[in-house]
Amino acid sequence: MRRPSPKFPSRIPSVLLLSLALAASACATTRRPPLETVPHVDLERFMGEWYVIADIPTSTEREAYNAVETYGLARDGTIKTTVRFLDGGCDGKEKTYTPRGFVIDKETNAVWGMQFVWPIKADYRIVYLNDDYSQTIIGRTQRDYAWIMARKPVIPMEDYTRLRALLARLGYDVKKLRHVPQRWD
Repeated sequence: MRRPSPKFPSRIPSVLLLSLALAASACATTRRPPLETVPHVDLERFMGEWYVIADIPTSTEREAYNAVETYGLARDGTIKTTVRFLDGGCDGKEKTYTPRGFVIDKETNAVWGMQFVWPIKADYRIVYLNDDYSQTIIGRTQRDYAWIMARKPVIPMEDYTRLRALLARLGYDVKKLRHVPQRWD
C-alpha cells in the first residue's frame, strides 16, 4: 500500500525565502577575511529612514522601487526595522517586512544580526558611514548582498561612484549592483 505524499504549500512566503537564502549563504564557507566595519556607530544618529540607492539584492528585492529601510531603537536594545518598497515598478504593490536587528558587537555597534524569522539572524555589517550620517553601506562577510543607502532618495553621481568603488575594494562583484529606482512625487 502506498503512502499518500505530503502536501506542501504552493507558495512559500517571501520572508521565509529571504531568511532561508540569508541563512544558507551564512553557512557557506569563505576564504575571505571578515568584512571590516566602521569603528563606531552612534545608534541614535543611525536611526530613522534610509533610502536604498543601490543594492546587490536578495531574491525578494530584485524588482524593488522606492525602497526605504527605517530603523528605531526599542526599549530592550533591539532595532525595530521596517523594510518597504514597491514591487515591480512605481505602480507596483507595496511590500513591507519588519525584521528585528540585534547589535552583536556592542563595542562598535556596527555588527548586527537581522532576524526576519526566528531563530535565524542574518549577518548585517555597517561597512561605511560618512561623518554626517547621511550615507551608509551595509554589507555581509559573505559579500553576497549589499546596500548603498542615503537619507535622501538621490545622491550625487560622484558619491555613488566612490561608494561603488569601495564595495569593489571590499571584494564585492559590483557588476551585480543594481540601481534602485527612487521616484517620489
